[in-house]
Amino acid sequence: MGFGGRSAANRRTEPASAPASDDALLILFANGDGAAAAELTQRLAPRVLGVALRVLGNLAEAEDVTQDAMIRLWKIAPEWRQGEAQVSTWLYRVTMNLCIDVKRRKRGGHVDLDAIPEPPDPAAGAAEGLQERARRDALQEALDTLPERQRQAVILRHLEELTNPEIAGIMDLSVEAVESLTARGKRALAKALAGRREDLGYHDD
Repeated sequence: MGFGGRSAANRRTEPASAPASDDALLILFANGDGAAAAELTQRLAPRVLGVALRVLGNLAEAEDVTQDAMIRLWKIAPEWRQGEAQVSTWLYRVTMNLCIDVKRRKRGGHVDLDAIPEPPDPAAGAAEGLQERARRDALQEALDTLPERQRQAVILRHLEELTNPEIAGIMDLSVEAVESLTARGKRALAKALAGRREDLGYHDD
């Protein structure tokens, strides 16, 4: 009985196993593990959708890009070589290229800001909710004024919080080029939003 008690105690103190890496999940999927695909989708698809939505400014188009990007990931799974690249970096690169393709196909496309989803926040009051919506719309409008490469770099650096080396790998640029793009993009955003600080509820203390 005492032996059994020690075993139970040992089980209680065992550390939880670390979550599987993106690499490992992709290889598991390639070997027929459907649960691995579901976990990887849950982990990566929201990030892809967020990037596509910021680049395109249209929810329906961003959802299409997300679906296409994930399908491409499943297709290359059997050929994936673990350790050679990060799954997320590969997926971001595919997402950016798909977004560029969508923009090229559009002719004088109008950015539908109403298509940008609003996260539910029951705690926020009506006035706060309207102001937060205005800030998101203003940011999207300012992003849409940036040149394509600047917009991509700014989104990846300041909204997705990727490192400059990661962005360089995604955009196939040098780290110095990424630093230049993000710096110029950030200055352009600040200039575009400068005249709206008071309207958007930003006040200097």
